[in-house]
Amino acid sequence: MKVKAKKHLGQHFLKDLNIAKRIADSLTGHGGYKKVLEVGPGTGALTQFLLQLEQFETTVAEVDTESIEYLNKFYPQLTGRILNQDFLRMNFSTYTGEPFAVAGNFPYNISTQIMFRVYESRNQIPEVVGMFQKEVAERICEKPGTKAYGILSVLLQAFYQCEYLFTVSEGVFDPPPKVKSGVIRLRRNDTQTLPCNEDLFKTVIKTAFNQRRKTIRNSVKTLNPKGLNHPLMDKRPEQLSVSEFVELTKLLEG
Repeated sequence: MKVKAKKHLGQHFLKDLNIAKRIADSLTGHGGYKKVLEVGPGTGALTQFLLQLEQFETTVAEVDTESIEYLNKFYPQLTGRILNQDFLRMNFSTYTGEPFAVAGNFPYNISTQIMFRVYESRNQIPEVVGMFQKEVAERICEKPGTKAYGILSVLLQAFYQCEYLFTVSEGVFDPPPKVKSGVIRLRRNDTQTLPCNEDLFKTVIKTAFNQRRKTIRNSVKTLNPKGLNHPLMDKRPEQLSVSEFVELTKLLEG
């Protein structure tokens, strides 16, 4: 039985099992979770190695009915643990009330949205391990002062320790994507809440980076009706660390 990769689902099936094993082995159990949710398992290249990790119980979320049929046929140990659900719309509390890790060779067309979903559910997701388009993987882990540093970098690094693990070439997929891939790991840090209004924090970051060539003073004008002055206002968004964005938010809350 062959599953055809579907372009509209962003499917690129991983052929290199050594890479699949490396991704599975990158899960550390950080935060003491027992459950792992794999997003978009496809034909199970990564799934088979997650199932070998007996300390975890792996469940998969897949929207492609052809892939589900394949997984049911070749992975009987997944019986009852294949969710025909879209990760972006899942109600995690009905999946489990416990903490869980997220793993996957993530569909590139929704990988950024997957990470926003992780951010929203950060208190239930202590660890993420997976493969992204290299550019997205680098952006998530990037430090201030670079072009790649942006909205995702700041939001995720506020609550996670983000590590770029390794690069994967195009040729190990069927069909091969047009770009290289990167595998990263996110582990929840000790920050439970930020010392500022978190909704405003998110708005400040998005507003600043949406006009990243401008100084903070000019990009957040609409959020600063009092015209507050501060040295941070003279910087560009990519120059600000997470803690400086927190400081800026507190200033604008004012």
